[in-house]
Amino acid sequence: MNKHYAEHHTFVLERHYSALPTDVFAAWADPVAKSHWFPKADKFEFRVGGHELHHGGSLGGPIYTFDARYEEIVHDHRIVYSYIMDMEKPTVAVGKKRISASLCTIEFKAEGTGTHLVYTEQAVFLDGHDTPELRKQGTQAFLDKLGVHLKSG
Repeated sequence: MNKHYAEHHTFVLERHYSALPTDVFAAWADPVAKSHWFPKADKFEFRVGGHELHHGGSLGGPIYTFDARYEEIVHDHRIVYSYIMDMEKPTVAVGKKRISASLCTIEFKAEGTGTHLVYTEQAVFLDGHDTPELRKQGTQAFLDKLGVHLKSG
């Protein structure tokens, strides 16, 4: 059995927030605002060509690295970024394993007095270390936390 394989998957998530597109966009663009609903970044360069880097995981569990590069930013309208995810198990001496690579587009569309957000992720999951279902669930949880942050702000 070949243990090296790639699973391609695309998913789209949509949310309606009762905040204006400028406020929803700012929640992605400002590192302090983003840290209220997404893990605090080790590096945050919100500009085309800039990087966003996160390391984290549960105590004793795998450490995950999210390494993103901003490909396009249209203020208050669109963010496009690519990212890789690596996993490192502290109890295994193999080192980091690449578990996925993705391209994400976030669109901010004015809708009444709020924002219709469309999140599209095109991903390749590598060697069974992550699954489309888990990634989609995790992204849904972050978008839900974003909604809570926008209501409290």
